[in-house]
Amino acid sequence: MKLKAIRSISSVYQYFLVGFILGFTSLICIPISNSQGYHVVSFILLFVVSILSTFLGVGPVLLASTLGALIWNFFFIPPHHTFNIAKTEDILIFGLFFIVALVNGVLTTRLRKEERIAREREKRTNALFQLTRELSIASGIDQVIQVSNKQINNYFGFEPVFLVLDDNDNLVKKSQYSTEQILTPKEFSVANWVHENSLKAGATTQQSFEIASTIFPLPGSKLKPGVVVVRVQNELFLSQNILWDAFLTQVSNALERELLAEIAQKVRFLDESDRLFKTLFNSISHEFRIPVATIMGAADSMLNAADNPDIQLALTHEIFTASLRLNRLIENLLNMSRLESGHISVRLDWHDLNDLVNKVLSDLKDELKPFTLHVTLPDSLPLVRIDFGLIEQVLYNILLNATQYAPVSTIIRLDCGFINETLNIEIADQGSGFSDIGLPNAFNKFYRGKNVQTGGLGLGLSIAKGFVEAHKGSINVRNSSEGGAVFTIKLPSEVPGLINL
Repeated sequence: MKLKAIRSISSVYQYFLVGFILGFTSLICIPISNSQGYHVVSFILLFVVSILSTFLGVGPVLLASTLGALIWNFFFIPPHHTFNIAKTEDILIFGLFFIVALVNGVLTTRLRKEERIAREREKRTNALFQLTRELSIASGIDQVIQVSNKQINNYFGFEPVFLVLDDNDNLVKKSQYSTEQILTPKEFSVANWVHENSLKAGATTQQSFEIASTIFPLPGSKLKPGVVVVRVQNELFLSQNILWDAFLTQVSNALERELLAEIAQKVRFLDESDRLFKTLFNSISHEFRIPVATIMGAADSMLNAADNPDIQLALTHEIFTASLRLNRLIENLLNMSRLESGHISVRLDWHDLNDLVNKVLSDLKDELKPFTLHVTLPDSLPLVRIDFGLIEQVLYNILLNATQYAPVSTIIRLDCGFINETLNIEIADQGSGFSDIGLPNAFNKFYRGKNVQTGGLGLGLSIAKGFVEAHKGSINVRNSSEGGAVFTIKLPSEVPGLINL
């Protein structure tokens, strides 16, 4: 009603404007009529009518054409101040004036209307294009909602509230990028009805439900992503209904795309989790069975064997070795859990690399016995700032990996150096190296080479990589031209100054 009243006032104003401009023009033309003749006045009035037709409506233009012809007849065509026309040629000119003014005004108004329609159509097309383009590059539901709110506000001038399905198939408010609007419990209830029935409801619809807002379903080809709640004036909204439906279709398609992408990602994650669980379960059950069986067998033999000290010592050694293997498996699982949870805390301190290497070689003395070990530790090597326990585990895992893949009686090399505040450690063996497929997967979880002679979960190198990166360092592997794998570790460590002990 308010919009209609404004339009009515504007229309009345145009009629008054026509009368004022033509009356003012007539006063100006009186001196011209006396000196130049009344035919010149007709051209001036015709020009004024043409100008008025470029910005007035059809009704005011018709009034201007009629009023212009009557003014020219009454005031300027002899005899003056009467509607009688004495000359036949003046009657003809008067008729032509009226027809030309009328046709010119109507045609100009129609062209202006067509131009306005074309301009509005172009504006709508551009708005739909902008929405489609930004939605095509939006990533995630939040960005889709942000783009939709922005474009709807720019063109329609109101703030929508989007209710989108969550993981539990419940409608959740998504309006963090627009002006906050509080929805009543009844509006939420109507929103669920709209979503279930795929019908709009609320104000301006047959199903009003006595709410002030209008709720529209977001259509989808495979699923219904949600609804949108708006509060607008009836006339403003209904006049742009077609474009609004096009906006809703584009927004719905974008939301459906993101929801389906999330579902697909969850399916892939569950499938990967299931695959990793099966792999881990099979590996653990296999790897744990061997040392447990060894411990049980040795313990049973100790219980039933005679009191022979040599046999007792040998069985005790087997139990101890199997226990170490079990402990190694458990440590790897715990370390991988710490890496994946992000709970690795690096405690940096100054350490002598000789102590670190000696500790690792002592722990692996039995595994390294069949090999020839070459260790290079320069006398000028300074103290390094590292987490002793983590780097010890790194060297342990890589050297143990070398003993599993390298042939017996071959050389395993460990070289250390310090250049440009970087600790460089290189470990090389003379095994078969990595295959073309295995080389890029060497540090992946649960990856094990095909030619490994002993068991394992395939976590050692992955843990080593995680511990090195926790130091902000790097670890790489390559195949040596002479055969075997070469691991290169680079750890940043500042040059030690005076250390307070």
